[in-house]
Amino acid sequence: MFTKGVALEYRALSLVLLSICLMVADNRFDYLRHARFALAYTALPVYWIADLPARGSELFDDVFVSHSALVEENAELRTQLLLAQRELQVLESLASENSRLRALDEAAQTVEGDVLSAEIVNQAPNRASKRVLINRGAAQGVFVGQALLAAEGLMGQVVEVMPTTSWVLLVADPLHVTPVEVNRNGERALARGTRGAADELELEFVTQTQDIREGDLLVSSGMGEVFPKNYPVADVISVRNDPGQDFAVVRARPRVAVNSTRHVMLLIPPAPSLALDEVDVAEPEVAL
Repeated sequence: MFTKGVALEYRALSLVLLSICLMVADNRFDYLRHARFALAYTALPVYWIADLPARGSELFDDVFVSHSALVEENAELRTQLLLAQRELQVLESLASENSRLRALDEAAQTVEGDVLSAEIVNQAPNRASKRVLINRGAAQGVFVGQALLAAEGLMGQVVEVMPTTSWVLLVADPLHVTPVEVNRNGERALARGTRGAADELELEFVTQTQDIREGDLLVSSGMGEVFPKNYPVADVISVRNDPGQDFAVVRARPRVAVNSTRHVMLLIPPAPSLALDEVDVAEPEVAL
């Protein structure tokens, strides 16, 4: 037993010394690099099998957790897109409104006297009566007969005044007559609204010899001192001369598109200047 034990001790000591020599040789001269490289290949399946549970867990998390995260992210992005589209529409509306207000301000600079800004808040339900309701009334100094203007042209006259609102008769109404003249040559005429749904004007008492052509711009003539002079009213769209008739049939389309116009202005005529009363001065009596 003693001999056997000594042999085992020598054998263990030999293995230890061999291990130390191998470690020293590998550390200094890297002799076992190829052996380690080959052993790594043999150990690779073991590592792969040991890593299967972790890979399965990651795959499960990627499939199910990522799907739910994508659904939530998609819903959030849809909400953000809707909000962004709404903000874009508001910005476009504000830009369009700003452009219309700037055009209205530029138009106000071309007329004499002051103007009162207003907005169209309603239209007459009856298409035979072409009227609009504005948000200005007696409280703001509006009066019957006051001219209503838009940036594009003349709109009409106030026909009914209420405390905070007023009804305006449009130039396209058959009851409204507007004194106009051709901007090209100064030919004068009276423009009356036509009956029916179409927003058109017809020039009255235009003789066959008057020089009015299709495409001419009609402006207010200033006759009657109700509307400002030379303010755009309508464009001539047709001229028909019938030799059997005394007058030509001339139709025009108003410059203002009522359905797409909201911001308007009321013309405030300048106050009449007060003339000084003549004072009779008696000659002093001369004492004799």
